[in-house]
Amino acid sequence: LELIETQTITSDTSAVDFTNIKENIYNVHFLTVNDLHLASDNNLAQIRLSSDNGSSFVSSGYQSAVQRGSSTGSFAEDKSTSLGYIRFISNMGNATNETGNAYMYLYNLGDSTKYSFTTMHSLGLNSAGTLIMGFGSGVLPTATTHNAIRFMLNSVNIASVDVSLYGIKEYS
Repeated sequence: LELIETQTITSDTSAVDFTNIKENIYNVHFLTVNDLHLASDNNLAQIRLSSDNGSSFVSSGYQSAVQRGSSTGSFAEDKSTSLGYIRFISNMGNATNETGNAYMYLYNLGDSTKYSFTTMHSLGLNSAGTLIMGFGSGVLPTATTHNAIRFMLNSVNIASVDVSLYGIKEYS
């Protein structure tokens, strides 16, 4: 595991972009989200990929399947074959201790002959102060090189967060 970059956000920001992901070196990337605070309740954290070094990010064609659960015993499935993002952290609150944490593996970003896949795990507190969790996967079914990653919320700004991107070194 080799750190590529950590970004610390301390005031309202619309997105966190990683534009030097070293996709020509790493076949697998690892993205961590620590202590995510939202600007308002019940927003969805997500990622988008870019094939032009972050000048623009793909906003359609993603597929995702996520299992969500809460400490109240409720469980739900979110699945779609037509999204504008890959789902990451679902419906957190924004009160003082309603934070979220998550990690995501991203596969094949630098391989122009393969689709880009993800797997993720997340946890946090929703607007009722209830523990929530999620796990799932996503894909952008386009065989192309993806060389930038955007972490964002669906409709509000990120109040604060630490986001780190790592490359997983292959040994032969």
